[in-house]
Amino acid sequence: MNQEKPKDQLHGITLENILIALVDHYGWDGLGQLIDIRCFQSDPSVKSSLKFLRKTPWARAKVEALYLKLKE
Repeated sequence: MNQEKPKDQLHGITLENILIALVDHYGWDGLGQLIDIRCFQSDPSVKSSLKFLRKTPWARAKVEALYLKLKE
């Protein structure tokens, strides 16, 4: 009777940590090629990218999906 909810794989991981892990793995150029977002392609920084991603749900979803794919 005790049904378990599927675990949220991103639980406890901050957006900043996700972004830093992706940049460490792919670099800004690679990340900009994989996800077509201007903040990754034109003068990228963690701070400006976080600001954009926090305001833009579709972009954040793409970043989180790429992170989950990386961790498989």
